[in-house]
Amino acid sequence: MPRVSRMLGLMLCVAALGGSSARAAPPAPVGARAGLDLAAAAARSWSQDAVLIYLENDEDLDARGATPRWGYLFYSPSSQKARAYSVREGRIVVAEDLGMKFAAPPVAALWIDSDAAIAAADREVARTFHQHGGSHLHTMLLMRGAFDDTNPDRTTWTLVYSVPHAPSLFVVVDATEGTVRRIWRG
Repeated sequence: MPRVSRMLGLMLCVAALGGSSARAAPPAPVGARAGLDLAAAAARSWSQDAVLIYLENDEDLDARGATPRWGYLFYSPSSQKARAYSVREGRIVVAEDLGMKFAAPPVAALWIDSDAAIAAADREVARTFHQHGGSHLHTMLLMRGAFDDTNPDRTTWTLVYSVPHAPSLFVVVDATEGTVRRIWRG
């Protein structure tokens, strides 16, 4: 009988532990720089000349421009290959090579974090857009060489706000100066 009691006690402990992990708090949203060092270290172990060329939210963003998971894309000029890393809760949850050519220039060495980019966008136009019911920040991406007609070599954040039954609002923020460069709906 004591053996049955111990087994029953062990099963109750396992069930209790399993139940407590299921009720764990969801991961805290973080800024884009939170996983950068980890992703960059992994990229350097993949290829010594790997450079960051693209960064995007991999899960929903909050109002401060934070998300539990960010995706980082690196390019190796020597191997002419790209590798993506997705970081959540301080761990790489996805690491995969891209099966297509994706040569792109590296982002600037210094760039503002996602919270500063959303603050710049909000100062200019997004507050008005938020007043329309149901709008939210859908996507943030950091890259160089796109969406800035006046200086295509500039590293920019592109923020995409969506609202039901209306065109999305695109806001391009200079990632080094923190100023809005371009706004359009589409």
